Parts: sequence; C-alpha cells; structure tokens
Amino acid sequence: MAAAAVDSAMEVVPALAEEAAPEAAGLSCLVNLPGEVLEYILCSGALTAADIGRVSSTCRRLRELCQSSGKVWKEQFRVRWPSLMKHYSPTDYVNWLEEYKVRQKAGLEARKIVASFSKRFFSEHVPCNGFSDIENLEGPEIFFEDELVCILNMEGRKALTWKYYAKKILYYLRQQKILNNLKAFLQQPDDYESYLEGAIYIDQYCNPLSDISLKDIQAQIDSIVELVCKTLRGINSRHPSLAFKAGESSMIMEIELQSQVLDAMNYVLYDQLKFKGNRMDYYNALNLYMHQVLIRRTGIPISMSLLYLTIARQLGVPLEPVNFPSHFLLRWCQGAEGATLDIFDYIYIDAFGKGKQLTVKECEYLIGQHVTAALYGVVNVKKVLQRMVGNLLSLGKREGIDQSYQLLRDSLDLYLAMYPDQVQLLLLQARLYFHLGIWPEKSFCLVLKVLDILQHIQTLDPGQHGAVGYLVQHTLEHIERKKEEVGVEVKLRSHEKHRDVCYSIGLIMKHKRYGYNCVIYGWDPTCMMGHEWIRNMNVHSLPHGHHQPFYNVLVEDGSCRYAAQV
Repeated sequence: MAAAAVDSAMEVVPALAEEAAPEAAGLSCLVNLPGEVLEYILCSGALTAADIGRVSSTCRRLRELCQSSGKVWKEQFRVRWPSLMKHYSPTDYVNWLEEYKVRQKAGLEARKIVASFSKRFFSEHVPCNGFSDIENLEGPEIFFEDELVCILNMEGRKALTWKYYAKKILYYLRQQKILNNLKAFLQQPDDYESYLEGAIYIDQYCNPLSDISLKDIQAQIDSIVELVCKTLRGINSRHPSLAFKAGESSMIMEIELQSQVLDAMNYVLYDQLKFKGNRMDYYNALNLYMHQVLIRRTGIPISMSLLYLTIARQLGVPLEPVNFPSHFLLRWCQGAEGATLDIFDYIYIDAFGKGKQLTVKECEYLIGQHVTAALYGVVNVKKVLQRMVGNLLSLGKREGIDQSYQLLRDSLDLYLAMYPDQVQLLLLQARLYFHLGIWPEKSFCLVLKVLDILQHIQTLDPGQHGAVGYLVQHTLEHIERKKEEVGVEVKLRSHEKHRDVCYSIGLIMKHKRYGYNCVIYGWDPTCMMGHEWIRNMNVHSLPHGHHQPFYNVLVEDGSCRYAAQV
C-alpha cells in the first residue's frame, strides 16, 4: 500500500506545474503526506530540475522541502553530475541550487568553447591566442573540466571532432594546474621529503585524463601496510610499528625491530602480492607511473624503490634513496646513532630484486663496474624526480616518427620546470616545437615560441651561437612562408592532383554514418591533418584511409568538421 501511495503521488507531482491554486485536490493530497514521504518522492529521480523549480513555487510546505541547501537540490546535483560529489565535504554548508546553476552555466560555456575550437583549428590560419578564452573562464575550473569529461564519455563514436578538441582542452587545463603544483612543491625546503607526492605529480602530468590523486594512491599503499602489519603480528605481536596511527612519522631505532618490518614487507610485496621488477618490458613508460605500478604490480628500480621506501617509512624504518648508477637503490643504516658513518655502515636494498639486501661490493657486482663512494650517498626529492623524468625523456626520444611525441613533450616540460636553464634540453624543445609547428593542426604560435626559447638559450650560453643561428634562420624562413600563404589558395577541380574530388563547394550533404546535414565549404585532395588527429579519429580504418579527399563542412548545429569522402 505504501509503494502504491508513493507511485500515485509521483504521478500527481508533474501535474502540479499546471495547477494555479494550492487548494487543488491533487495538491492538497500531496502536501498532507508525511515530510519523509514527500522528500522521498522529490528525490526519487523522476523529476527534473525544472520540475523541482515549479513544485517549490506551489506552496510554503513544498518550498521549504525544496530549500536551496536541502536534500532535494543536493540529489538533483548528484544525479546530474555524480563525479563532482567527491569534491564536497559532508560537513560543509552548500547552496545546492546555486551550485546547480553555476555548473549548468559552466557546461554551456564549455560546449560553446569546444564548438568554437573546431572552427578556429580547421581554418587555414589559427589565431595565436588559442587557449586565452579558457584561461579567463569564470566559475570553478572543476565544473568546466567535468563537462569536458562528459563530452569525452559520449557513447560510441558520436561527435568525434568535439571529443578531439575536448581532449586537447582538458590536457591543457590539467597539465597547467599540475605543473604549477609541481613548481610549488619543488620550492619546499630540502628536508621536505615526500617522494611519493613528487612521483604522483609526474604521473598526473603524463596522464592528465586519468583520475590519479595522492589520496587514492596513499589509500592503496595503506592497504598494503595493513597486510604487512598482519604478517608482522605473527613475527612479533608487540612490535612498536603495530601501534602507529595513520599519518604518524615515528621511527624505530632498534635494528632487529627494523629487520622484522623488512622481512614482513618482503613477504607481503613479493610472495603474497606478487610484485616484481619488470625485466620483460623494462623500457615501458608505465613502469614509471605510480598508479600503474600498483595496478600492474611491476616497475623498474626507481618506482619499485619509491613504493618500498614509502611503506617502510610508514612502519618506522628510515630507509633512504640512493641514486646509484644504472640501478636505483635504497640504503638502510646499520651504524650507531650519532657515529661518523661511511658507505660500509649501510646495507643496500634492491626493491627491483625482491628486496634483496646487498653489501657495497655486491652493489658493484650488480652493475658490473666500480663506482666512487659519492654514488652511494642519499639524494633529495628533486634529484629523485630528475632521474624519473630523465628516464621518461629517454623513452620519449625513442618514439617513432608517426607518433605525436607526447611523452617527449611532457618529459621536456617536467625537466625544464625543475631545471629551466638546461641549454641542451631547451635546444631540443626548440627543435621539437619547430617540427610540431609546421603540422596543419598545430597553432602558428608554436613557431613564435621557438624564437623566445632560442633567445633564452643565446642568453644562457653564447657558445651555442651556431646551433641557435641555424634554428633561427629556419624559423624565420618558416614564418616568411606562412606570410606568403596568407592569400586565398585557388584549387582547380580540373587539375590532375584533384581528379578524385567528387563534390563541390556549396553542396548540401548528409553524413553516411552520423546522419548530420552539412554544407561543403572547402576540400583537400588528401587528409591534411596531423598524425595525432588521424590516429584519434581512427582514419586508418576507413577504405583508402587518409589517401582520399577530405572536406571542410559546416554542420547544421553550427560546428565545423573535417569529413572523408568515403
């Protein structure tokens, strides 16, 4: 009977919008229901935001139930944008109606900007202020990003052009924010040693579309710590590490107690959870991303060491990172506190090799060469991150010519954020920008940015005059070519290279796959977009791939797209 009453009441609610007087029979029945039932009906999901707005204007009781900070508008917000709820604390006062309005406005603005990008980037001459309107957005940036994610998650292969530019904008927004956070992190004092946090900034920057956070990574590590504690209880039920609370930074001084922790860690990590060094696919960027190390349970020496170090410190064992050549290690002090120590007072731990404990000589056998004592020393956060980014940079240089060079671009950005005056890397970045700047899909401002980089290099190191002069000459030649191309290009259908073009400018067309109506305003004998665009749009799956005419079309919704003839 109760269910039937609720269903009956829910059928009445939409009709309330048309009721002029609160004394109407249907409304009087509704408002006489208990408050909990009324709230349940209003939060059931059957009503839209517009329905709630109309219901709240009918009488005082319903207006009170639909107050802006109450459960009804909170549920409307949650149902519409569930992923945003994690950004609100249960204890905070939130005007949910106002949040709904701001999020709705941000969504409309996001779609407007994404639509405008297709027009700008399909035009022959792209303005140099490509992202300026994004940088001047009003309202919370998280709302704008959420709408971009909604566009990317649209079902199937709908709105590929929108998805392509939504992805570009989201990349830009998140990477700018992460880079700023990383720079602030690097300004911390030298004794600030959250190695994990720095590694996660690198992970986030290279994977801006993934949902990666320090909180989530730490929660996964905490679950491993719990398993280690469970094993540790079997070794020593009174071990002091078992009394540590989350977030404590206490350290255990007794070597025997530290050894018990490391034994428990090795059992959990390598025997129980099956973590291991990735020898089969060593040169894979995934081995350096902490969220992937936890998912795949494999990595290279530096990433495995950071995981091992974080767990050990949470359990009171003060391990330290060692930037050992060719094989990153951790060191564990065996000497008395306060004594003068040398490299022989430490045991060196190989997290890549299942936590194996090594002497100084065994470390040299590991890499097959003798090294100086200085290379056994501890390194700070910045040096650890430098090595991680250096590994990514090496992998980025191995990318094939048909790739977007995304990893190389990201690793250069990260390295230069830490060491902005590295002349050789600035030269590499200048060459890369010059190369990318000549692609049809890229902004002409990249070419201008090359000149700024080259001027900076010349200031830092006048000895690079030859290399800088060579790049400046080619950059200026490229600018001159662009100036010459400002005039309208005349394409003749009668020309031999255009013999495969079947349709003319001005024709009204309907897309075979997506069904939208459009008008042709330009064409190319073959696809003139870059490798990144071709790969994202899956052009290779089409008959004839990119070796066929492509058309610039104005779609009925006002967007501009680039469609294959087939």
